[in-house]
Amino acid sequence: MTGIAEALQKAIVAAGWHVAPPCDPGDAGAYHALLRPLYAAGRRDLPLGRLLEGHVDAVQIVQRYGDANQRAALANALAGGATLGVWNAALPGVPLVLGEGGLEGGKSYASGAGVLSHALVTADTPAGQHLLLLDLTRVAPTIDRDWWRVTGMQRSETHQVHWRGAAVLDDARIGSPGCYAREPYFSGGALRFVAVHAGGIAALFDHTRDHLVATARADDPFQAARLAELFALAAGAAATVRDAAVAWFEGYGEARLARVAAARLAVTDAAERAIILAQQAVGLQGQFLAHPLAATLADLSVYVRQPAPDAQRLRVGRAVRDGLLSPDL
Repeated sequence: MTGIAEALQKAIVAAGWHVAPPCDPGDAGAYHALLRPLYAAGRRDLPLGRLLEGHVDAVQIVQRYGDANQRAALANALAGGATLGVWNAALPGVPLVLGEGGLEGGKSYASGAGVLSHALVTADTPAGQHLLLLDLTRVAPTIDRDWWRVTGMQRSETHQVHWRGAAVLDDARIGSPGCYAREPYFSGGALRFVAVHAGGIAALFDHTRDHLVATARADDPFQAARLAELFALAAGAAATVRDAAVAWFEGYGEARLARVAAARLAVTDAAERAIILAQQAVGLQGQFLAHPLAATLADLSVYVRQPAPDAQRLRVGRAVRDGLLSPDL
């Protein structure tokens, strides 16, 4: 078992999710309880946080759309140490298709490839796009590990995967065609990875503070000012996630989705400012690979590059225009 695989299983057990699989929260308290382990994982190790978030996403989807037998089978698998992820991104020119000849095609950005025991994938079928829960020990893909050459998040094992004529059992189909993109869960689920991002900002705060204290530089007035701003950014990001979780149960329709989009943008902006501050405070020492700050800087810079940020700004702007979002205390 690789280090990241072992860390993922330990995080799942620590959250109690091996015996009580995460489902869609019914109130703000339950939502906070779901998000806190994700935040903590991001604060400890962003690649771990990425895999833990994908595990929660996959388990929630099966809990939401699977039938009673599928949910029971999932519970048994989780009790036995199963780890899941969602692989949805299409492999350019090679879409994943389930036909008479089995499963053909591939996926890109498959985080946890070679680490996870199961993957929830979207595949084209004659009836439409279907979700399939694949036991990767039985339906193992070919993994292209040469593609994931990035400056951060290498340990998330995000690769391209291919299947060629793989046999898929009927009970692998989860829900009805098209259910994966069903709202409000599809867009609203972004709050999970936003919580991990917020944890990453807290990690920047932790490493910068520890370095300045250890090097007796924390009393320098310029460094003290940077620490104050880093604290404000980290605390503000956490508060943004908490508030969005509360607001999820106070709004309806587009208003709640726009609130999640606004939280995503605010935390991304905070992360980008925190990265600059941490680099300024620690200086060149923070770029050495052995320094604990280096990995967080690289990982968070990559992880916050989630797709379609401009679309999220437009969503928020339209919600403001329509009176669905307004600041309040």
